[in-house]
Formats: sequence, C-alpha cells, structure tokens
Amino acid sequence: MDQIIIQDMSIYAKHGVYMEENILGQQFLVSVYMDVDLSKAGQTDNLEHTIDYGKVCHFVTKYMQEHTFKLIESAAEHLAEELLMQYRQVKKIRIKVKKPWAPIGLPIKNVCVSVDRIRHTVYLSLGSNLGDRRAYVQKGVEELNALSSCRVCEVSDFIETEPYGSVEQDNFINCVLRLETVLNPQQLLEKLHEIEDRSGRTREIHWGPRTLDLDILFYDHEVVNTPQLTIPHIDMQNRYFVLEPLRKIAPWYRHPLFHQTVQQMYEKLMEEHK
Repeated sequence: MDQIIIQDMSIYAKHGVYMEENILGQQFLVSVYMDVDLSKAGQTDNLEHTIDYGKVCHFVTKYMQEHTFKLIESAAEHLAEELLMQYRQVKKIRIKVKKPWAPIGLPIKNVCVSVDRIRHTVYLSLGSNLGDRRAYVQKGVEELNALSSCRVCEVSDFIETEPYGSVEQDNFINCVLRLETVLNPQQLLEKLHEIEDRSGRTREIHWGPRTLDLDILFYDHEVVNTPQLTIPHIDMQNRYFVLEPLRKIAPWYRHPLFHQTVQQMYEKLMEEHK
C-alpha cells in the first residue's frame, strides 16, 4: 500500500501526568503515516485524488493544542481515531508521538509512543417490536452515526417481519446497515449495549420482545469466538429478517466460514422454506 508520511512535526502542547506539564506545556514531535491508494493521483497529477498533507499538518497541530491528555498514549490513540474519521481515503494509520523533554531524570533523546489503527467495515442488524418500533430503529441508526469512532455509510430499507423463535410477540421492524469504525469488536459491542440500554432494552426473555436489538453480523472478514461475542453472527444464515435487508446492500459479501455470499445464503434459506 502507498503511504503519505509526515515526520516529526514540532508542536508545543500541554500533555502529561504532572500538573506543570498540563499548565506550562512542552514540545512534542508528531509523525503520521497514512496508508492510501495514490495511483490515481500519480496518474492524473491532481490534488483531488490524494490527501492535502498541509491540511493534515494543521489538523494535527490544532488537535494536539486544543486537547490535553495525561498520557501520550491517549493523545496518539485519539488523534489516530480523528484522522481516520476525517479522511476516508486512509485505510490504515500510524501515529508516533515523541516526548523529548520527558521528566524522568535520565539522559535520553526522547520517549516515543506509536499506535497503528485500521478502518473497519461492519454490518449490523437492528430490530424493534415494542412501542414506536420504527422510531427506536431510526434512533439506533442516529446514535451509531453520532459516535466519534463510527460512521454509518449505508442503511437498508426498513421491513416488517414475524418474530423469530418460539416466544409469542408482536412483529418486528428490521433493517441492516454498513458501518465504518476504528473500534475493535469488543469495544463496538460495548457501544451497542450502551445504545440498547438507553432505549430501555431488557434481557429477561431469550428471543423475547425488545425496544432495540443491535447485532454484529460481519466485522471485516474476521472470525471471533469469545464468551461474549461470536462473529460472524452464529445464526444469521437462518434469519430472513437479516438476509432480506442485507442482500439489498451487500449481496456479494462472502461469509468467511461458509464461503457463500449473502445472496446465496438468502436463496438457500428461501429454498428450504418453500
């Protein structure tokens, strides 16, 4: 992958564990490594097809000076997140923050923290069958898009479906969406639970009624198996209310374990229920 590299920007800012560092400030050296496809810019010689690194430098300087963190780890983490969300062409980013005046009482050149972050593509399922179902689902979409670490890129049509499972309850309003995020799977799951909780979601009955249900279907093409989380979603291939809207926005997306596209899984499910 091509890279744009900005090395050792000198920025006077106020970051550090000690109070005097937060008040008086000190010099930091910040480097940015951005993975981006530069082929079109190289062929056309047109700035529109690349990233204006001058603007990136001003963005980084302003961000470092307008925020205060105790740890340069936090400064690097949040800066990486902001740049990934700001510049959609960037696939992967590395941020290095050097602290030449680190107060450790020994002769060193500097202390440096380096973080690598990637933009991830995620597909989520949303559903509600209590209260104003459509409003709950729409609010879920809006709250996801409001997260600084996420961007909603595409939302399917809303559909009404019968409940899945053996619990008698009202019909659901469902949709799926495509999301870009810098969060890892566990961090994203925690954000989803927070949004569900704000909607008044309870978990008293398995597959029971709910104000808002948010499920991770795909996270890039990763396979995750933990006590808290399974990706791809373990039962999505059997769920019409997932595959019907998902095939409208990602029919070509291939399941990393079944090696079938969403459209193929949908057609198989329809054949089984003839």
